[in-house]
Amino acid sequence: MFKSKSITPFLFLFPALLLLIIFRISPIFLSFGESFFKKGFGFNAKRIYVGLDNYIRLFEDPILYNSLFVTLKFCIVCIPIQIFLGMSLAVLANQRVKGIFFFRSIFILPIAVSPVVSTTIWQLMLDKTSGLINGILFLFGFTPQPFFLAEEQALWTVILVACWRGIPFFMLFFLAGLQEIPQDFKDAAAIDGANRWQTFWKITFPLLKRITVFIVVTGTILNFILLEPILLITRGGPNESTNLIMWEAYRRGFLYGDLGAATALMSIIVSIVLLLVVIEFRILRTPK
Repeated sequence: MFKSKSITPFLFLFPALLLLIIFRISPIFLSFGESFFKKGFGFNAKRIYVGLDNYIRLFEDPILYNSLFVTLKFCIVCIPIQIFLGMSLAVLANQRVKGIFFFRSIFILPIAVSPVVSTTIWQLMLDKTSGLINGILFLFGFTPQPFFLAEEQALWTVILVACWRGIPFFMLFFLAGLQEIPQDFKDAAAIDGANRWQTFWKITFPLLKRITVFIVVTGTILNFILLEPILLITRGGPNESTNLIMWEAYRRGFLYGDLGAATALMSIIVSIVLLLVVIEFRILRTPK
């Protein structure tokens, strides 16, 4: 017989776990099952078993490989920027100065704005003809930039939008980690003659390693499945330059009506993300 104390935590977790299973975990398995069928839109659409045909069509399509390349490029650039600037802001927000709570509120303001609203704001600000940013550039004598409309600028502009929201999000975790570090460690380092950089690199950063691992993994997942800026602004263009993998899955399913290929691609995305997470954990794991 289990003691009541051992069951109590699970009773509190049960509602959240139930919702997680229903809305997060079960759709993954249902999607994987649907990837072996061919089906269009509508309740009356025929559902035909095709085996691995959806996967074969995907792997024979060069658009998929371009989408994977664009997504990896996006993540490789975006994640280090988010981590570096997130940690830098956390260090600034951790200073004991007057009015620091006001500055912390300003730093995390982008998180309070929904992704759809923030994407729309950036679209208006970066508009080629009437955007605020191009208006400022014009005042200083610069040529207005196309941003989302130019193949060579579109992906970098999407990275800007993603970083604007991701940096303060990760800053919160770094700030929580910094505030958990005992001040005695820093005082002892100062007595030993260590400067601020040495204290940060030898004491602070190692103590933040576990949080850094969590942020790298979380950042990989969030950036790999980013959709809002592509869905609302670029639609994968121009010339497939912003065709992130989630947009490719959305496009195949909801624009082309190929639900079988879309669910197969989602299964591939989940597999790739899980593989990347496992690799990151093995590379960045910390000894207990």
